[in-house]
Amino acid sequence: APPPPDRKNSSPPGNCRFAIPKKGRLYDKCVEMLKGAGIDFRREPRLDVALCVGLPITLVFLPAADIAKFVGKGDVDIGITGFDVVTESQVTVDKICDLGFGKCKLCVQAPVVDNIQSVEALAGKRVATSFINVTSQFFKEYDDKAGTKTEVSFVSGSVEAACGLGLADAVVDLVETGTTMKAAGLEVVHEILTTEAILISNPKTPHQDIVDLLKNRIEGYITATKYAMIVFNVANELLNDAIKVTPGKRSPTVTTLECGTVKSVSSLVLKKEVSEKMDALQKIGATDILVMNISNSRM
Repeated sequence: APPPPDRKNSSPPGNCRFAIPKKGRLYDKCVEMLKGAGIDFRREPRLDVALCVGLPITLVFLPAADIAKFVGKGDVDIGITGFDVVTESQVTVDKICDLGFGKCKLCVQAPVVDNIQSVEALAGKRVATSFINVTSQFFKEYDDKAGTKTEVSFVSGSVEAACGLGLADAVVDLVETGTTMKAAGLEVVHEILTTEAILISNPKTPHQDIVDLLKNRIEGYITATKYAMIVFNVANELLNDAIKVTPGKRSPTVTTLECGTVKSVSSLVLKKEVSEKMDALQKIGATDILVMNISNSRM
């Protein structure tokens, strides 16, 4: 039976359980995203459970590496973790959407001094990783061709140090900027997969309505972080040229000003293109060009 609702570090009966990483960069990004999506909560010090305000949702703070397993087994209904973790965990979950942060690559890395040119050269060698399943499956293809058996060993942390310590001939680890890899004297031999944070759910969750609500809110917030609203005035005869510059996500909103000879145009533009679009509009002859940030959206 579920624990009573007044028990510390527990979830009230009937709540949808939502797992997010308990610390690190993924935690910070998740908290920022949840607040932007209107999912408010207050986490008590030293507790790994928090109740959401106004929603029947319990946030459960777990190690990112464990979240896919908990979602797959149905211990929690929905979760945020990396695609790499889901792949390594070998569980059945529904992928709801990509979240756009935590992007990196899972790569085979070897010492620069060894000048390894291909993965084939590592077949039958010693490989250290925290991704045992993914790595073993990846090297199986090369072992089958070469008639070898790659020795894959588990290392939970500081994987990049394994080669320098003589524990492995290569490693399989995540690469974001490559700074840690280069400092350890390693280089990428092969990219196994690309990963980022994703939103997942248990296929049999009884809280599909909450899952759908969270999906809509989070996708709306993600869209809002990518786009800005640009508003400007333009003479009637220049409207078509202006629309070519700012076609919008679907199409721009165009209204006629009181004078009748000028149109007011509102259009969504990617934030990274804002300055370029403003320059182009000004060159065409548009005036009163304003850019406004969007705090949230539903598309």
